Amino acid sequence: MARVQLERVTKVFPGGVKAVNSIDLAVADREFVVLVGPSGCGKSTTLRMIAGLEEITSGTIRIGERVVNDVPPKDRDIAMVFQNYALYPHMTVYKNMAFALKLRKVPKAQIEKRVLEAARMLEIEHLLQRKPRELSGGQRQRVAVGRAIVREPAAFLFDEPLSNLDAKLRVTTRAELKRLHQRLKTTTVYVTHDQEEAMTLGDRIVVMKDGVIQQAAGPLQTYHSPANRFVAGFIGMPPMNFFDGMVRNEGAGLVFREGKGGAKVAGGGLETRPGELTLPANGFTLPIPAGLQDRLAGAVDRHVVLGIRPEHLHLHPLAPGDSSPLSVRVNVTEPLGSMMDVYMSTELDNPVVGRVDALGNGRGDDHAGLRAEARATVYVDLRGVHFFEPGETGMNLSKTSEPIHALP
Repeated sequence: MARVQLERVTKVFPGGVKAVNSIDLAVADREFVVLVGPSGCGKSTTLRMIAGLEEITSGTIRIGERVVNDVPPKDRDIAMVFQNYALYPHMTVYKNMAFALKLRKVPKAQIEKRVLEAARMLEIEHLLQRKPRELSGGQRQRVAVGRAIVREPAAFLFDEPLSNLDAKLRVTTRAELKRLHQRLKTTTVYVTHDQEEAMTLGDRIVVMKDGVIQQAAGPLQTYHSPANRFVAGFIGMPPMNFFDGMVRNEGAGLVFREGKGGAKVAGGGLETRPGELTLPANGFTLPIPAGLQDRLAGAVDRHVVLGIRPEHLHLHPLAPGDSSPLSVRVNVTEPLGSMMDVYMSTELDNPVVGRVDALGNGRGDDHAGLRAEARATVYVDLRGVHFFEPGETGMNLSKTSEPIHALP
Protein backbone atom coordinates (compact mmCIF):
# COMPACT_ATOMS: atom_id res chain seq x y z
CA MET A 1 0.00 0.00 0.00
CA ALA A 2 1.13 3.56 -0.62
CA ARG A 3 0.16 7.17 -0.73
CA VAL A 4 -0.86 8.82 -4.00
CA GLN A 5 0.21 12.41 -4.58
CA LEU A 6 -0.58 14.87 -7.36
CA GLU A 7 1.39 18.10 -7.59
CA ARG A 8 0.16 20.87 -9.91
CA VAL A 9 -1.22 18.30 -12.33
CA THR A 10 -2.78 19.73 -15.49
CA LYS A 11 -4.40 18.09 -18.50
CA VAL A 12 -5.06 20.05 -21.67
CA PHE A 13 -6.75 18.24 -24.53
CA PRO A 14 -6.25 19.12 -28.22
CA GLY A 15 -8.01 22.36 -29.01
CA GLY A 16 -6.94 23.94 -25.75
CA VAL A 17 -9.63 22.34 -23.55
CA LYS A 18 -8.24 22.36 -20.00
CA ALA A 19 -9.87 19.35 -18.32
CA VAL A 20 -7.77 19.50 -15.14
CA ASN A 21 -6.22 22.75 -13.98
CA SER A 22 -3.10 22.54 -11.80
CA ILE A 23 -4.54 20.45 -8.97
CA ASP A 24 -2.74 19.38 -5.80
CA LEU A 25 -4.01 16.30 -3.99
CA ALA A 26 -2.43 13.95 -1.47
CA VAL A 27 -4.15 10.64 -0.71
CA ALA A 28 -2.72 9.14 2.46
CA ASP A 29 -1.75 5.49 2.80
CA ARG A 30 -4.92 3.41 3.47
CA GLU A 31 -7.20 6.41 2.90
CA PHE A 32 -10.42 6.18 0.87
CA VAL A 33 -10.78 9.40 -1.15
CA VAL A 34 -13.76 10.10 -3.41
CA LEU A 35 -13.58 12.52 -6.34
CA VAL A 36 -17.06 13.92 -6.92
CA GLY A 37 -18.56 16.55 -9.17
CA PRO A 38 -20.83 17.06 -12.18
CA SER A 39 -20.11 15.66 -15.65
CA GLY A 40 -17.10 17.36 -17.22
CA CYS A 41 -15.55 18.49 -13.93
CA GLY A 42 -12.30 16.53 -14.53
CA LYS A 43 -12.71 13.76 -11.97
CA SER A 44 -12.46 10.80 -14.38
CA THR A 45 -9.61 12.45 -16.26
CA THR A 46 -7.77 12.83 -12.93
CA LEU A 47 -8.29 9.14 -12.15
CA ARG A 48 -7.13 8.09 -15.60
CA MET A 49 -3.97 10.17 -15.21
CA ILE A 50 -3.23 8.41 -11.92
CA ALA A 51 -3.75 5.08 -13.69
CA GLY A 52 -1.53 6.08 -16.61
CA LEU A 53 -4.38 5.75 -19.12
CA GLU A 54 -4.17 9.47 -19.84
CA GLU A 55 -0.92 11.40 -20.25
CA ILE A 56 -0.54 14.48 -18.08
CA THR A 57 0.25 17.82 -19.70
CA SER A 58 2.27 19.08 -16.74
CA GLY A 59 2.82 18.35 -13.07
CA THR A 60 3.94 15.32 -11.08
CA ILE A 61 2.17 12.14 -9.97
CA ARG A 62 3.69 9.94 -7.26
CA ILE A 63 2.57 6.52 -6.11
CA GLY A 64 4.49 5.76 -2.96
CA GLU A 65 7.86 7.45 -3.32
CA ARG A 66 8.06 6.86 -7.07
CA VAL A 67 7.28 9.46 -9.74
CA VAL A 68 5.11 7.62 -12.27
CA ASN A 69 4.66 10.28 -14.97
CA ASP A 70 6.36 8.09 -17.59
CA VAL A 71 5.61 4.68 -16.06
CA PRO A 72 3.18 2.53 -18.12
CA PRO A 73 -0.11 1.52 -16.42
CA LYS A 74 0.89 -2.12 -15.92
CA ASP A 75 3.95 -1.08 -13.91
CA ARG A 76 2.26 1.45 -11.59
CA ASP A 77 1.16 -1.17 -9.04
CA ILE A 78 -2.49 -0.08 -9.18
CA ALA A 79 -5.71 -1.96 -9.92
CA MET A 80 -8.62 -0.23 -11.64
CA VAL A 81 -12.31 -1.13 -11.58
CA PHE A 82 -14.26 0.31 -14.50
CA GLN A 83 -17.87 1.38 -14.89
CA ASN A 84 -18.57 -1.28 -17.54
CA TYR A 85 -16.79 -4.10 -15.61
CA ALA A 86 -14.41 -4.88 -18.58
CA LEU A 87 -14.60 -8.64 -18.07
CA TYR A 88 -13.41 -11.09 -20.73
CA PRO A 89 -16.66 -12.66 -22.01
CA HIS A 90 -15.06 -15.95 -23.14
CA MET A 91 -13.40 -16.62 -19.76
CA THR A 92 -14.93 -18.02 -16.58
CA VAL A 93 -15.07 -15.91 -13.44
CA TYR A 94 -12.08 -17.81 -12.09
CA LYS A 95 -10.01 -17.16 -15.23
CA ASN A 96 -11.04 -13.47 -15.29
CA MET A 97 -9.80 -13.05 -11.73
CA ALA A 98 -6.63 -15.04 -12.33
CA PHE A 99 -5.66 -13.53 -15.68
CA ALA A 100 -3.47 -10.64 -14.46
CA LEU A 101 -1.62 -12.98 -12.08
CA LYS A 102 -0.92 -15.44 -14.91
CA LEU A 103 0.58 -12.63 -16.98
CA ARG A 104 2.89 -11.89 -14.07
CA LYS A 105 3.83 -15.58 -13.96
CA VAL A 106 2.64 -15.96 -10.36
CA PRO A 107 2.85 -19.65 -9.30
CA LYS A 108 -0.38 -21.59 -9.92
CA ALA A 109 -0.87 -22.49 -6.24
CA GLN A 110 -0.54 -18.82 -5.25
CA ILE A 111 -3.03 -17.79 -7.94
CA GLU A 112 -5.58 -20.32 -6.71
CA LYS A 113 -5.12 -19.20 -3.10
CA ARG A 114 -5.60 -15.51 -3.94
CA VAL A 115 -8.62 -16.09 -6.19
CA LEU A 116 -10.38 -18.31 -3.64
CA GLU A 117 -9.69 -15.83 -0.81
CA ALA A 118 -11.10 -12.95 -2.85
CA ALA A 119 -14.10 -15.03 -3.93
CA ARG A 120 -14.90 -15.92 -0.32
CA MET A 121 -14.55 -12.30 0.70
CA LEU A 122 -16.99 -11.21 -2.01
CA GLU A 123 -19.28 -14.25 -1.63
CA ILE A 124 -18.90 -15.34 -5.25
CA GLU A 125 -17.32 -18.77 -4.71
CA HIS A 126 -20.33 -20.44 -6.36
CA LEU A 127 -19.86 -18.33 -9.49
CA LEU A 128 -16.25 -19.20 -10.29
CA GLN A 129 -17.06 -21.53 -13.19
CA ARG A 130 -19.66 -19.28 -14.80
CA LYS A 131 -19.05 -16.82 -17.61
CA PRO A 132 -19.93 -13.10 -17.42
CA ARG A 133 -23.06 -13.46 -19.57
CA GLU A 134 -24.52 -15.79 -16.92
CA LEU A 135 -24.15 -13.16 -14.15
CA SER A 136 -26.28 -10.26 -12.98
CA GLY A 137 -24.90 -6.73 -13.00
CA GLY A 138 -24.13 -6.87 -9.30
CA GLN A 139 -22.34 -10.19 -9.66
CA ARG A 140 -20.26 -8.88 -12.56
CA GLN A 141 -19.24 -5.90 -10.48
CA ARG A 142 -18.13 -8.19 -7.66
CA VAL A 143 -16.01 -10.16 -10.13
CA ALA A 144 -14.42 -6.91 -11.36
CA VAL A 145 -13.63 -5.96 -7.76
CA GLY A 146 -12.29 -9.46 -7.08
CA ARG A 147 -10.00 -9.22 -10.10
CA ALA A 148 -8.56 -6.03 -8.58
CA ILE A 149 -8.20 -7.55 -5.10
CA VAL A 150 -6.16 -10.57 -6.19
CA ARG A 151 -3.46 -8.29 -7.59
CA GLU A 152 -2.78 -6.91 -4.07
CA PRO A 153 -1.96 -3.48 -5.51
CA ALA A 154 -0.60 -0.40 -3.79
CA ALA A 155 -3.83 1.43 -4.64
CA PHE A 156 -7.32 0.76 -5.97
CA LEU A 157 -8.86 3.11 -8.55
CA PHE A 158 -12.65 2.98 -9.06
CA ASP A 159 -14.28 4.78 -11.99
CA GLU A 160 -18.03 5.10 -11.26
CA PRO A 161 -18.29 1.34 -10.57
CA LEU A 162 -21.93 1.40 -9.40
CA SER A 163 -23.52 3.60 -12.04
CA ASN A 164 -24.80 0.64 -14.11
CA LEU A 165 -26.61 -0.95 -11.16
CA ASP A 166 -30.22 -0.36 -10.15
CA ALA A 167 -30.95 1.84 -7.12
CA LYS A 168 -31.37 -0.97 -4.58
CA LEU A 169 -28.28 -2.83 -5.74
CA ARG A 170 -26.22 0.36 -5.66
CA VAL A 171 -27.00 0.76 -1.96
CA THR A 172 -26.09 -2.82 -1.04
CA THR A 173 -22.96 -2.89 -3.21
CA ARG A 174 -21.89 0.46 -1.76
CA ALA A 175 -22.06 -1.06 1.73
CA GLU A 176 -20.03 -4.05 0.54
CA LEU A 177 -17.32 -1.78 -0.87
CA LYS A 178 -17.10 0.12 2.41
CA ARG A 179 -16.86 -3.13 4.39
CA LEU A 180 -14.20 -4.35 1.97
CA HIS A 181 -12.08 -1.23 2.46
CA GLN A 182 -12.38 -1.52 6.23
CA ARG A 183 -11.01 -5.04 5.91
CA LEU A 184 -8.27 -4.51 3.30
CA LYS A 185 -7.24 -0.92 4.20
CA THR A 186 -5.88 -0.39 0.69
CA THR A 187 -5.34 3.19 -0.53
CA THR A 188 -8.37 3.95 -2.72
CA VAL A 189 -9.33 6.72 -5.14
CA TYR A 190 -12.98 6.49 -6.18
CA VAL A 191 -14.80 8.59 -8.79
CA THR A 192 -18.55 9.24 -8.78
CA HIS A 193 -21.05 11.93 -9.77
CA ASP A 194 -23.38 10.76 -6.96
CA GLN A 195 -22.88 12.96 -3.91
CA GLU A 196 -24.72 10.49 -1.64
CA GLU A 197 -22.28 7.77 -2.72
CA ALA A 198 -19.39 10.13 -1.99
CA MET A 199 -20.71 11.05 1.46
CA THR A 200 -21.25 7.45 2.56
CA LEU A 201 -18.04 5.92 1.18
CA GLY A 202 -15.24 8.42 1.54
CA ASP A 203 -12.91 9.14 4.43
CA ARG A 204 -12.48 12.39 2.51
CA ILE A 205 -14.33 13.79 -0.48
CA VAL A 206 -12.84 16.03 -3.13
CA VAL A 207 -15.41 18.24 -4.86
CA MET A 208 -14.36 19.32 -8.35
CA LYS A 209 -15.69 21.85 -10.83
CA ASP A 210 -14.22 22.83 -14.21
CA GLY A 211 -11.00 20.95 -13.50
CA VAL A 212 -10.40 22.70 -10.17
CA ILE A 213 -10.69 21.27 -6.65
CA GLN A 214 -13.28 23.33 -4.76
CA GLN A 215 -12.92 21.57 -1.41
CA ALA A 216 -11.20 18.47 -0.02
CA ALA A 217 -12.42 17.51 3.44
CA GLY A 218 -14.27 14.87 5.44
CA PRO A 219 -17.89 14.22 4.39
CA LEU A 220 -19.51 15.86 7.41
CA GLN A 221 -17.16 18.84 7.31
CA THR A 222 -17.97 19.33 3.62
CA TYR A 223 -21.68 19.14 4.39
CA HIS A 224 -21.72 21.41 7.45
CA SER A 225 -18.95 23.81 6.38
CA PRO A 226 -18.96 24.06 2.57
CA ALA A 227 -16.11 26.21 1.28
CA ASN A 228 -18.26 27.99 -1.28
CA ARG A 229 -21.67 28.19 -2.86
CA PHE A 230 -20.94 25.51 -5.46
CA VAL A 231 -19.96 22.94 -2.83
CA ALA A 232 -22.97 23.88 -0.70
CA GLY A 233 -25.31 23.35 -3.63
CA PHE A 234 -23.72 20.14 -4.88
CA ILE A 235 -23.46 18.30 -1.56
CA GLY A 236 -26.84 17.53 -0.03
CA MET A 237 -30.11 16.28 -1.48
CA PRO A 238 -32.38 18.06 -2.17
CA PRO A 239 -29.87 20.84 -2.90
CA MET A 240 -29.47 23.88 -0.67
CA ASN A 241 -31.86 26.79 -1.26
CA PHE A 242 -30.20 30.08 -2.25
CA PHE A 243 -31.60 33.60 -1.94
CA ASP A 244 -29.98 36.78 -3.21
CA GLY A 245 -30.32 39.70 -0.83
CA MET A 246 -28.53 42.18 1.37
CA VAL A 247 -27.28 42.47 4.92
CA ARG A 248 -28.95 45.42 6.66
CA ASN A 249 -28.49 46.99 10.08
CA GLU A 250 -31.93 47.54 11.58
CA GLY A 251 -30.93 48.86 14.98
CA ALA A 252 -31.59 45.75 17.05
CA GLY A 253 -29.06 43.82 14.99
CA LEU A 254 -28.18 42.64 11.51
CA VAL A 255 -30.79 41.07 9.26
CA PHE A 256 -30.88 39.54 5.80
CA ARG A 257 -33.40 41.03 3.39
CA GLU A 258 -34.46 39.02 0.36
CA GLY A 259 -33.77 40.75 -2.95
CA LYS A 260 -34.91 40.51 -6.51
CA GLY A 261 -33.00 40.70 -9.77
CA GLY A 262 -31.37 38.43 -12.26
CA ALA A 263 -29.13 38.27 -15.29
CA LYS A 264 -28.75 35.41 -17.73
CA VAL A 265 -25.58 33.41 -17.36
CA ALA A 266 -23.97 30.52 -19.25
CA GLY A 267 -26.24 27.50 -19.25
CA GLY A 268 -29.44 29.52 -19.41
CA GLY A 269 -29.83 30.06 -15.66
CA LEU A 270 -30.23 33.26 -13.72
CA GLU A 271 -27.69 34.83 -11.42
CA THR A 272 -28.05 38.15 -9.66
CA ARG A 273 -24.90 40.21 -9.83
CA PRO A 274 -23.87 43.06 -7.53
CA GLY A 275 -25.55 46.30 -8.54
CA GLU A 276 -28.54 44.54 -10.10
CA LEU A 277 -30.23 43.74 -6.80
CA THR A 278 -33.41 45.44 -5.57
CA LEU A 279 -35.09 45.00 -2.19
CA PRO A 280 -38.87 44.95 -2.73
CA ALA A 281 -41.01 45.63 0.34
CA ASN A 282 -42.59 42.16 0.21
CA GLY A 283 -39.29 40.27 0.40
CA PHE A 284 -38.74 38.26 3.58
CA THR A 285 -36.47 39.41 6.39
CA LEU A 286 -34.41 36.94 8.38
CA PRO A 287 -32.49 37.79 11.56
CA ILE A 288 -28.79 36.96 11.32
CA PRO A 289 -27.80 34.57 14.14
CA ALA A 290 -25.92 36.12 17.07
CA GLY A 291 -22.85 33.99 16.31
CA LEU A 292 -22.56 35.58 12.85
CA GLN A 293 -23.33 39.20 13.72
CA ASP A 294 -19.70 40.25 14.28
CA ARG A 295 -18.45 38.22 11.32
CA LEU A 296 -20.90 39.82 8.89
CA ALA A 297 -20.67 43.35 10.30
CA GLY A 298 -18.46 44.39 7.38
CA ALA A 299 -21.01 43.10 4.86
CA VAL A 300 -23.73 45.63 5.78
CA ASP A 301 -25.42 47.03 2.65
CA ARG A 302 -23.59 44.49 0.52
CA HIS A 303 -25.09 41.88 -1.78
CA VAL A 304 -24.81 38.40 -0.23
CA VAL A 305 -26.44 35.03 -0.87
CA LEU A 306 -28.33 33.25 1.90
CA GLY A 307 -28.19 29.44 1.90
CA ILE A 308 -30.74 27.25 3.72
CA ARG A 309 -30.72 23.46 3.49
CA PRO A 310 -34.14 21.82 2.93
CA GLU A 311 -33.86 19.91 6.21
CA HIS A 312 -33.41 23.21 8.09
CA LEU A 313 -36.99 24.19 7.28
CA HIS A 314 -39.58 23.03 9.81
CA LEU A 315 -43.36 23.04 10.14
CA HIS A 316 -43.22 24.22 13.76
CA PRO A 317 -41.04 26.78 15.57
CA LEU A 318 -37.97 25.59 17.44
CA ALA A 319 -36.73 26.86 20.81
CA PRO A 320 -36.94 30.66 21.21
CA GLY A 321 -34.24 32.36 19.16
CA ASP A 322 -33.39 29.26 17.15
CA SER A 323 -35.86 29.75 14.31
CA SER A 324 -37.58 32.43 12.27
CA PRO A 325 -40.90 32.22 10.34
CA LEU A 326 -40.96 32.32 6.56
CA SER A 327 -44.19 32.89 4.63
CA VAL A 328 -44.44 30.74 1.49
CA ARG A 329 -46.85 29.51 -1.18
CA VAL A 330 -46.98 25.73 -1.52
CA ASN A 331 -46.57 24.46 -5.08
CA VAL A 332 -46.06 20.69 -4.92
CA THR A 333 -45.64 18.09 -2.17
CA GLU A 334 -43.81 14.79 -2.61
CA PRO A 335 -44.41 12.18 0.12
CA LEU A 336 -41.34 10.01 0.77
CA GLY A 337 -42.69 7.87 3.61
CA SER A 338 -41.70 9.35 6.96
CA MET A 339 -40.43 12.50 5.24
CA MET A 340 -41.91 14.79 2.62
CA ASP A 341 -40.36 17.20 0.14
CA VAL A 342 -42.34 20.42 -0.19
CA TYR A 343 -41.72 22.72 -3.17
CA MET A 344 -42.67 26.30 -2.35
CA SER A 345 -42.15 29.92 -3.40
CA THR A 346 -41.48 33.09 -1.44
CA GLU A 347 -43.46 36.30 -1.96
CA LEU A 348 -40.84 37.27 -4.56
CA ASP A 349 -41.35 33.93 -6.36
CA ASN A 350 -37.95 32.59 -5.34
CA PRO A 351 -38.14 28.77 -5.20
CA VAL A 352 -37.82 26.98 -1.85
CA VAL A 353 -37.58 23.25 -1.13
CA GLY A 354 -38.17 21.88 2.33
CA ARG A 355 -37.75 18.32 3.62
CA VAL A 356 -40.14 17.99 6.53
CA ASP A 357 -41.68 15.34 8.77
CA ALA A 358 -44.60 13.75 6.91
CA LEU A 359 -46.09 11.89 9.86
CA GLY A 360 -49.65 12.91 10.59
CA ASN A 361 -52.82 12.04 8.74
CA GLY A 362 -50.91 10.04 6.13
CA ARG A 363 -51.85 12.28 3.21
CA GLY A 364 -48.77 14.10 1.97
CA ASP A 365 -50.83 16.64 0.01
CA ASP A 366 -52.86 17.63 3.05
CA HIS A 367 -50.43 17.46 5.97
CA ALA A 368 -50.29 20.47 8.26
CA GLY A 369 -52.19 22.54 5.70
CA LEU A 370 -49.56 22.01 3.00
CA ARG A 371 -51.94 21.98 0.05
CA ALA A 372 -50.99 23.08 -3.44
CA GLU A 373 -51.51 26.83 -3.95
CA ALA A 374 -52.14 27.35 -0.22
CA ARG A 375 -50.25 29.88 1.88
CA ALA A 376 -48.20 28.41 4.71
CA THR A 377 -45.57 29.33 7.26
CA VAL A 378 -42.38 27.33 7.67
CA TYR A 379 -39.64 27.98 10.21
CA VAL A 380 -35.98 28.45 9.31
CA ASP A 381 -33.47 26.85 11.68
CA LEU A 382 -31.13 29.80 12.18
CA ARG A 383 -28.40 27.53 13.52
CA GLY A 384 -27.87 26.06 10.05
CA VAL A 385 -27.94 29.09 7.73
CA HIS A 386 -24.99 30.07 5.51
CA PHE A 387 -24.04 33.32 3.81
CA PHE A 388 -22.01 33.44 0.59
CA GLU A 389 -20.37 35.97 -1.65
CA PRO A 390 -22.35 36.41 -4.90
CA GLY A 391 -21.38 34.18 -7.81
CA GLU A 392 -21.44 30.47 -8.54
CA THR A 393 -18.35 29.79 -6.44
CA GLY A 394 -18.81 32.64 -3.94
CA MET A 395 -16.91 32.09 -0.68
CA ASN A 396 -18.81 30.95 2.40
CA LEU A 397 -18.82 34.09 4.57
CA SER A 398 -20.28 32.26 7.55
CA LYS A 399 -17.32 29.92 7.83
CA THR A 400 -14.40 32.32 7.48
CA SER A 401 -12.34 32.74 10.61
CA GLU A 402 -12.06 36.51 10.28
CA PRO A 403 -14.79 39.19 10.15
CA ILE A 404 -15.79 40.43 6.71
CA HIS A 405 -14.11 43.76 6.01
CA ALA A 406 -16.32 46.66 5.02
CA LEU A 407 -16.03 48.05 1.51
CA PRO A 408 -13.76 51.11 1.18
